[in-house]
Amino acid sequence: MRRVPYALAALGGVACGITGIAGMQGATWTVRASAVVPLGGLELAMDPLAGLFLALVGFTTAATSLYAVGYAGDTPHGTAAYLAFVTALALVPLAANAMTFLIAWELMSLASWVLVLDRRDTPDARRAGWVYAVMTHAGLACLLIGMLLLAAHTGSLRFVDWRAAAPTLAPGVRNAVWVLLALGFAGKAGVIPLHVWLPLAHPAAPSHVSALMSGVMIKLGVYGLLRAGLEWTGPGPAWWGGALLLLGAVSAVVGMLYALVDADLKRLLAFSSIENVGVILIGVGGAFLFVHAGVESLAALALMGALYHAINHAAFKALLFLGAGAVAHETGTRNMEAYGGLIKRMPWTAAAFLVGAASISALPPLNGFVSEWITLQALIQSVRLARPGVNLVFAVGIAGLALTAGLAAACFVKAFGITFLAMPRSDAAARAHEVGASMRWAMASLAGACVSLGLGASAVVPALSHVASSTLGSPVAPTDADWLTFRVAGNFAALSPLAIAAALVVGLVAPVVFLAIAGSPRRVRLGETWGCGRLLQTSRMEYTATAFADPFKRVFRFFYRPVKQLERDVHPESRFFVRRMEYTNPARSLFDDWLYRPLLSALRTAIGGVQRLQSGNASAYLAYIFAVLLLLLVLG
Repeated sequence: MRRVPYALAALGGVACGITGIAGMQGATWTVRASAVVPLGGLELAMDPLAGLFLALVGFTTAATSLYAVGYAGDTPHGTAAYLAFVTALALVPLAANAMTFLIAWELMSLASWVLVLDRRDTPDARRAGWVYAVMTHAGLACLLIGMLLLAAHTGSLRFVDWRAAAPTLAPGVRNAVWVLLALGFAGKAGVIPLHVWLPLAHPAAPSHVSALMSGVMIKLGVYGLLRAGLEWTGPGPAWWGGALLLLGAVSAVVGMLYALVDADLKRLLAFSSIENVGVILIGVGGAFLFVHAGVESLAALALMGALYHAINHAAFKALLFLGAGAVAHETGTRNMEAYGGLIKRMPWTAAAFLVGAASISALPPLNGFVSEWITLQALIQSVRLARPGVNLVFAVGIAGLALTAGLAAACFVKAFGITFLAMPRSDAAARAHEVGASMRWAMASLAGACVSLGLGASAVVPALSHVASSTLGSPVAPTDADWLTFRVAGNFAALSPLAIAAALVVGLVAPVVFLAIAGSPRRVRLGETWGCGRLLQTSRMEYTATAFADPFKRVFRFFYRPVKQLERDVHPESRFFVRRMEYTNPARSLFDDWLYRPLLSALRTAIGGVQRLQSGNASAYLAYIFAVLLLLLVLG
């Protein structure tokens, strides 16, 4: 019976996905129920942008829920919270007033917090839940204050009224509101330095929940940034876009640097989500800057690239988390050092994970390559703006995007190779076997989505072009497409994923055909793998995740600041007989050391000062009251 709710959630996800696609195509509607929610009532509205994010929520939920049907035996207590979570995810993009939005947002946060604490008996899960609760409610406080300010200055809680009144807002009010809303949404999106909850919460949650949190929930933070920056407060000054673009570049590079050196497979994927949100924000920030410059076609192109990457990331990151969950389900650990050889024992999972790894590494002709290519084309055309400061910001974005692409390829060579290739490095990996049918089909559907979103870009691009243009209120379409090729910004650049795929297939098949025509013998010669002169191959001779990451840790030593830790267990009779030696050099977090620890220390000091006021002496309390009353009389 535990599987029934997940099956219903999968069907509901398909229905939401179809509804969202209809909204993308122009099927707009509004539903109001004044008696359901106080202060404005329940109000839901559909437009192309809401339709896109609803479709993203729906189809990702369908795949993760199908996976959970086979995974449900490990999460017996999370069905109600899971249903509440997916319901809230669907309501957030449809919310049309502040009360509906905040209720759906808080329900989404609370339900995901319960799911993060699914294994609350472990210290890691408890710490993840605590950090997540603090960060998400700090973000909620920023959203609440920002929305109350907007409501006070517009006299309404409805988003349509905010949009109409945005041009009349004073610059100071507009900037203050945008900063508050941006902090709240950026925290949910995992933008650096507000990312600290993400690498803790994602590994702690069940894998199908991690897939939804990373693939969908953090994108709703991007959705909020778009609504706030383009509609609720109106297009703002250039520094809004510049801030988003620079934060996106920093998040992309730093997120991938942390992913490179992590040996926990799910935490690696969590850091990678920070990187991909950074890539999306590079496109969003570019769109904001182009809007301010009045270049509508380039703004729509940059926004389209960001939206395309948001969809693509939902597909390949959900796939990777489900693959990681399947591996952890069979081996009982998330530590890549205990994996190896799983491609022979879990071929379906390995094939699906390989598709996801190639997609997230932006390898052509898969979907990640297409969206990053579109974003790059938009950034390159910033040379059309005669503004040196803005051009420099765009140059940083281009450099960040390029560096991230290279680091991502290295990271996922490590993730796939260390996990699935060579020989098992533990008994659990040697005993692993393929997961159940529903889990395999869920991963296969997402792998198919990665391939389809890449090869079918000529069909996807016009739909996203319509969404981007309608969101910006621009009649200019940034792309032109036929069945084979799509072109961006007129004839500035063109791409044909189908032609690239055909060239790759020909390149692989042609040598085989040539050798067959040339009469090459088909005899296969078998031999032992060369092992440096040793006859017996063992798992101790393999590359490990730590060894793979060590060159990067040396190159970026200034960033990682690793701490060498050596533990030796010697014989009690003589220190020259070493029985066990363990060496580690973990990386340190700059943000923990330089931001959060000093902040917490200052907070503890302030709390200690306040506690001294609580002396328990009634006379002292009366003196406090007298002092406050006297102060009020003087100020009055």
